Amino acid sequence: MTYERAGRTGLEYHPCRYDNSRILFRGPGRQLHGEYIAFLGGTEIYGRFVRDPVPVLVEKSINRTCINFGTPNAGLDVYLNEPAVLHAAEEAAVTVLQVMGASNMSNRFYSVHPRRNDRFLKASRSLQELYSEVDFTDFNFNRHMLQSLQGLSAERFEIVKEELRNAWLARMRQLLVSLRGRAVLLWFAEHAPEDCDIANDQDPMFVNRAMVEAIRPQAADVIEVVASKTALERRTEGMVFAETDRLAVEELMGPMAHQEAAAAIAPRLSRLLDESQR
Repeated sequence: MTYERAGRTGLEYHPCRYDNSRILFRGPGRQLHGEYIAFLGGTEIYGRFVRDPVPVLVEKSINRTCINFGTPNAGLDVYLNEPAVLHAAEEAAVTVLQVMGASNMSNRFYSVHPRRNDRFLKASRSLQELYSEVDFTDFNFNRHMLQSLQGLSAERFEIVKEELRNAWLARMRQLLVSLRGRAVLLWFAEHAPEDCDIANDQDPMFVNRAMVEAIRPQAADVIEVVASKTALERRTEGMVFAETDRLAVEELMGPMAHQEAAAAIAPRLSRLLDESQR
């Protein structure tokens, strides 16, 4: 495998803000006027360590302005808590909404940081009673906390997982209503939705086929992209990172996977935009 050695500061992401958003997005910043496509999602849409992530590749393919609102480790709360970004997505000709996991959002059992959704803040009384033997002050990240709870009791963890899935469905429906039927759902992962329950720590965490199908009627289209075996084997090729970041990089989608996703998305978006103009 080969990779492009990064300098001391790594890949330049040209961070920018849109309107009065509190979140820094990947730039360069674009003008929010005219006809544009908004991309909302997590680390894969942001394109950490990838020079040309999905939004850039789609823009080159269909010659339409694509704005990257991806946020590393994002959950749905990032967008529902940021009116400026939600408004930008509402004004887009089409919004591509990546299917994000159910773990990184506040729910009946625990709360997360409103912008850094992977950060665990506090367990509710209900969760403390369910796992009375756990000291929740030991946890800083949702994934670590959830993996620990599952290890303690698979039976009790099913209660937690059901709550996360119900919260995810409610939050997704809320977001899709805001986007008024102009959202394209994007499943971009290393596995198909049917395989999601094989390992609960696979991203997007806890989301399965039934959940995607439940919200399909509120979306303009659903696109499934499962990275090929070759793309996963060669994930670091062309990525820009320092050697100290290698462990993190080896968990991410590489340039080949982004190219596969863009190739699947571009013609579907072109068709959808053409139909809307008839």
